[in-house]
Amino acid sequence: MTPPDRDRDELGRARQARPRDALGRPLPYGAEGVEPVSEEPLPPLETISEARRLLAEGRPFSAHEVLEARWKDCPEAERPLWQGLAQLCVGLTHAARGKPVGAQRLVERGAGRLEAYVGETYGLDLDALVSCARSRVTG
Repeated sequence: MTPPDRDRDELGRARQARPRDALGRPLPYGAEGVEPVSEEPLPPLETISEARRLLAEGRPFSAHEVLEARWKDCPEAERPLWQGLAQLCVGLTHAARGKPVGAQRLVERGAGRLEAYVGETYGLDLDALVSCARSRVTG
């Protein structure tokens, strides 16, 4: 059976049905990958908890997906927070994939959003998160 050109859900929206490795790289159909994360947004504190868990498991790409779901569903005023956090995770993903230039660019892009953000941080120390991400992509 030939796989479809692009996986789609019942409404025709693009969905990725191929398995993925821990860094989000697609694997061949039929291969065993990591458990996918839900595309449904979680409440803020649950989003943070799930992203932390995924990072601790060495899955920064999945953490990015959890944060991205929140970013796409959050109030407009919080968009820089969730987008910045998601970009830090993509930067960590690039670093783990051996792509230092992309890693640094994405971490700096995320850092810029977080440094400009004024609003509820849900207990996160944004300066410490940016510092940690920077050290992981340059060190």
